[in-house]
Amino acid sequence: MSLNLQGNPMNIRSSFSTIAARSALALGLAFGVALGAGVTAFASGSDMAARHHAAPMTSQDLASHVAEFLPHLYTQLGVSDAQKAQLDPIVNQAVADVGEIHAQMGNLHTQALDLFAQATVDRGAIETLRAAHLAGMDQASRRIAQLIGDVADVLTPAQRQALAAHIAQMHAAAPAQG
Repeated sequence: MSLNLQGNPMNIRSSFSTIAARSALALGLAFGVALGAGVTAFASGSDMAARHHAAPMTSQDLASHVAEFLPHLYTQLGVSDAQKAQLDPIVNQAVADVGEIHAQMGNLHTQALDLFAQATVDRGAIETLRAAHLAGMDQASRRIAQLIGDVADVLTPAQRQALAAHIAQMHAAAPAQG
């Protein structure tokens, strides 16, 4: 993803929000619970998407969204009580972990804006910040990959196929971001 500062230096923050939203959706989607919104959430039709564009999504916003749509997803997928008992802690821990990563990375955007606004631009500091951002995104990506594998271990092949179809449908219906 390229960094476009033309016209609005706050695009750094919106770019992160977009990445965070996609990661969360993958997280949400990664489970059929969070599996739907990847924090992006918002295929459920709630007003979360509108709030997300007005301000960055917080860890609490993500946790609330997952708690709201997870029961619906469980019903749609035909998840048993035994599966719910396994999935709830897996998903909740992943949401907490990704939320923590998101919070840690939020400060990077403030730092980037501070660097950008300086009279003299420190390219070394920008590179250090870029590397920190990539490390955070890699950490989030690894956690989401773990979530996907953990959820796959609990769901049946038919449930995984239904979840994949649900996610594909949500992606097709979601407005393009970029």
